[in-house]
Parts: sequence; structure tokens; C-alpha cells
Amino acid sequence: MGGVSDEVVIARAVLSRITEPASVKVWALVRREGPVAAVAALRAGECGRQRFPAEAARAARADPYADLEAAERHGIRLVVPEADEWPHFAFGALEAAGLRRLAEYERGNQEQDRRGELIPPVALWIRGVLDLSGVGVRAVAIVGARAATEYGEWVARDLAARLAEHRFLIVSGGAYGIDAAAHRGALSVGGETVLVAAGGLDRPYPPGNGSLFGRIAEAGLLVSESPPGSDPRRHRFLTRNRLIAALSGGTLVVEAAERSGAMNTAGHCTNLGRPLMAIPGPITSAASAGCHRLIAAEQHPARLVTGAPDVLFAVGSAGDVAGTPQDGVRSRGDDLIDRLDTLDPAARLVFDAFPARGWTGPDRLAVAAGLPALQVIRTLPALELAGLVESAAEGYRIRR
Repeated sequence: MGGVSDEVVIARAVLSRITEPASVKVWALVRREGPVAAVAALRAGECGRQRFPAEAARAARADPYADLEAAERHGIRLVVPEADEWPHFAFGALEAAGLRRLAEYERGNQEQDRRGELIPPVALWIRGVLDLSGVGVRAVAIVGARAATEYGEWVARDLAARLAEHRFLIVSGGAYGIDAAAHRGALSVGGETVLVAAGGLDRPYPPGNGSLFGRIAEAGLLVSESPPGSDPRRHRFLTRNRLIAALSGGTLVVEAAERSGAMNTAGHCTNLGRPLMAIPGPITSAASAGCHRLIAAEQHPARLVTGAPDVLFAVGSAGDVAGTPQDGVRSRGDDLIDRLDTLDPAARLVFDAFPARGWTGPDRLAVAAGLPALQVIRTLPALELAGLVESAAEGYRIRR
């Protein structure tokens, strides 16, 4: 497992069995002692001033070898933070939030937030064909109501398909309604999707989506903090929502009641500093009340989304935005694609590296495009002549 010792893997398997997801005090212990020493301390009851009665009792009964054998039977593997496949890129913001929470914890704020603490998991059980380390690079979470309307399901399915066609990975929670519609939308165009579950991956929940879990395992990835055999308890849905937000470059809420799991995910998204988006609905629809509240919020309002270009504008690159026509009408995006087709591959790479908004310079473009700065400087005049970008004292930007 990428050079990770068996001792560490076994210790992480024990931790995932004996502790509830997003436990601040266990995460703090593991950060301080390391996974192997933390498990030894829990089993010996020698954890200093902090008490772990429930975890210590479970540690005495935990059988990590049985969990790993059960996982292998179901095609599930355990990924730990020490492994190459750990999603360090996606979890960067979660790690930073966790360190801030740890500082609060050490100052005395030790009450566990039942809405889900923004801390990384101790390990992840996964099943599927994708490499977990690449999740989050081009990913959008689409979440919403289980009791979705026909309108909501259509929007979720259509947007997921359009985003998947732009090579965006769709992340959701596998529930009925909006979640399932988003997963199916991505699969319908041969796209990739990640399902973050609240229980063991050997027990699809809800059971009626069992076939969907199977399809995702064949074309995407199933992810859970809980080992095989774990039940999807209510609080585990709230804690897994932080992973949906963390594994995505932004979160889109399609339909949500004012108090719902989707609103919980939206809160995590905002706290991680990621773009939050929402779909408007009829003012008479209770299913859209949460979305309207997010859009109208005085602090950190959600971006109003009316189509895939709005999502791409929030989380994509300039090339993504340019290449998205709406409603079958020839748009400015179509014209931009025609112009790009006349340019060489390097020029297209540079254009794609532009931020959707604001000014930038050759050095930043070179880093984003993966090209030498001199090559970028030589390419910029061609983009200007094509009418794609403009320059000023501030630098370069996409032409309005």
C-alpha cells in the first residue's frame, strides 16, 4: 500500500472500527501519538487526562483482520493517510480546518459538534475503479432533497450529465431523489461519479439503490469512513456530508428544505472556503425553500445557478465556460470554440489556464498551463489577435 507498514494499516482499521467518524478527541490523539501508539494507548487505557471509555471498550473487542478480510470479499480496500492514494489535494482545506479546530480543542472547547466536525477521517474504505488521490481535482458535489420533485430530479440529472461531459467528476451521497439523479446523470454520458456512504460499503443504503451502488463501483468510486458491516446511523449522514463537500471543488444544492442534510453539506462547503451554488425553484415549493435561503443569505450567499455554464464559471476554467452552449442556441461559447480551433495546442492550453474572472499574468498562466513562461509570452499575442483575451496595465484577462 504505497510503502505503508502493515502495522499502520491495522491500527487505522482498528481506529475506524472503534470511533465514530469525525471524533475530535480521537483525531487529536492520533495526531499527537500516531495511529499505532494511539491504538496501544486506547487498549491499555493510558491516554493521559482525556478519557476514552467507549473507544477503549470497543478496542478490546475490535478485530481488524476480520474487517479487512470482509472488505476483500466485497472488493473493498482500506486507504490510510500515509498511503499514496490518500486524497491530499482534496483534503487540503479539510486538514487546515482540522488544525484550527484542534487549536480550539486544546484551548478547552472540547464539545463535539453533532453537525459534523471539519476534520479529516482516520481512514477511508473504498470500492471502485478510480484512484482516490485524483478525486477533487475536477469535481462538483450535487446534493439535495430525498423527496425531490420531478423538476429537481430532472435538473440534477441534466446538470450532472453536462458537467460530466466537461470531464467533471460528480460527487453525491447515493440517497433517493437528487443524489441518485445526479449519479445517474453522470453515468448516462459515461462520466465518473463518487458516492460517499454513511455506512459500510457492503450494505448499500438505501437498499433500493443497491444496483446504483454496483454501477458506480464499476465506473467510479464508493467511499465510506465506516468499515464493512456498519449501519448508516443518523449522525453518520451528517458527518459524511463534510466529505462530500471536501472531495469537491464546489457544491451545488438543487432542492433542499430549510433544515436538511443538503443544507448541512452547504454549511461545510462554505466553511471550507469552496464555492456554494443553488438552483432556484417555485416560491411555493417547500423543496426549494432552503435553496432560496442560501441564495438570499447576507453572508456567503450561494451563487444562483440556471445552467451548466454558471457552475463552470464558479469551479471551472475559462475554457470550460467558453465551451458550454445553452438551450441549443449558438452562443458566444460556440464562437470561442471556433476561434480556438484555429490555434495551436499551446495556445489552447494557455487559454484554458485563464481564470474565469479577473486579471492574471504570464507567470501564473505558465504554472496553470504547465508550460514555460517564455512560451506563454509568445502565445499571448495570438490569443489577443483572435479576440479571446485582452491586455492592460493589470495584465491579461478573458475578453468580455
